[in-house]
Amino acid sequence: MSAYFIANIRIKSQAEYAKYIAGCENVFAQFNGKYIAVEDNPTVLEGSWNYTRLVLIEFPDKKSLDAWYHSSSYQEILKYRLKGAECDTVVVESQE
Repeated sequence: MSAYFIANIRIKSQAEYAKYIAGCENVFAQFNGKYIAVEDNPTVLEGSWNYTRLVLIEFPDKKSLDAWYHSSSYQEILKYRLKGAECDTVVVESQE
C-alpha cells in the first residue's frame, strides 16, 4: 500500500531552502521515494491556501516513508527546509 508525504510549504529563505533542494532527490531515491507533484500555484477549489509550494512524494509503503524521514541522511538536509520554510506536513496511505 503506497504512502504519501504531503507538504504545504511557505518559503521564507530561498537560500536555505535551496540547500535542502540540492540534496533531497538523492535521499528520496535511497528509499524508493518519487515526486508525484511539486506545485507553486495549485488551483484552490475551496477555502484558502496560504503557502508558496505544495509537494507530494510517493513511497512504496509507510515503512519506507518512515525509514526515509527518520534516516540520518534525510535529517541532515531537513534542517535546511526547517530553517528556510514554515511547513505543514502529513502522511496518508492509499486505500488499495
